[in-house]
Amino acid sequence: MSHISTAHLYFGIFLMLIFSAVIFFTLVFLASKIGNSLAAKNRKKLGLGIYECGPIPLKQANKINSQFFIVALVFILLDIEVVFLFPWALIFKDLGWFGLWEVVIFILLLGIGFLYAYKKGAFQWQSIR
Repeated sequence: MSHISTAHLYFGIFLMLIFSAVIFFTLVFLASKIGNSLAAKNRKKLGLGIYECGPIPLKQANKINSQFFIVALVFILLDIEVVFLFPWALIFKDLGWFGLWEVVIFILLLGIGFLYAYKKGAFQWQSIR
């Protein structure tokens, strides 16, 4: 029970895949080591600083607009809707009328959520309430 069967149709292709992966990672490793050894070693303070055009930034405000998060939440709602509707569409004939009313209620609940977001101004980019 210790012999290896090499009579499989794709055994040679599998060996070529393994061989090419080993060669690729070996070349990448050697290239990084050679690149690090040949790189310039002068570590000046200006060279290590962050590059920005214009004046030197003295203070940066860390203000993130909350509108980004609201748009992301609405996008996630759309994704969840698609994730739930795709399997429903695959077995639509098996579910019958019960499945139809179930998805109608689901879409109505999502519609109510979108109307609520619209009334709160989630889709207006400039004004946040």
